[in-house]
Amino acid sequence: MMRALARIARIRRNDDGSMAIETAFVAPILLVLALGGFEVSSMVARQTELQSAAAEAAAVVRATIPDTAEKRTTVRNILATSTGLENDQVTVSEIYRCGTAEDYVTTADSCGADVEYTFIKVDISDTYTPIWTTFGVTAGFDFNVSRTVQIG
Repeated sequence: MMRALARIARIRRNDDGSMAIETAFVAPILLVLALGGFEVSSMVARQTELQSAAAEAAAVVRATIPDTAEKRTTVRNILATSTGLENDQVTVSEIYRCGTAEDYVTTADSCGADVEYTFIKVDISDTYTPIWTTFGVTAGFDFNVSRTVQIG
């Protein structure tokens, strides 16, 4: 009986393998945290890139005043190329504000003779799909960036 108790006492004092067990518990958590940090930084980087592209597009609009459909298409193509987006993800449109109204309208005719201000609106949309969506955790999400520049 004493031998059995001595053997149990020796086993309790033996800490061989404890580091492997602790690592087995902690490593998956650290990997998930690292992956999450990487994904969040990618999301923030993409949002910043789209915001910068929209600001640059606003500067181009102020400099060139794209008052024709051809000029707006050129601005859209430049913006789509610089961001790596498809043409249908970028829109450059002319909008109007009637009199003292706060809302925008898409056609000048809806204002009648009351067209006070003309604007160019740049809209950029993109979808980001994080890696964890492949494991069924949540879904991707959309970026929507918009700039409105008064041209007249």
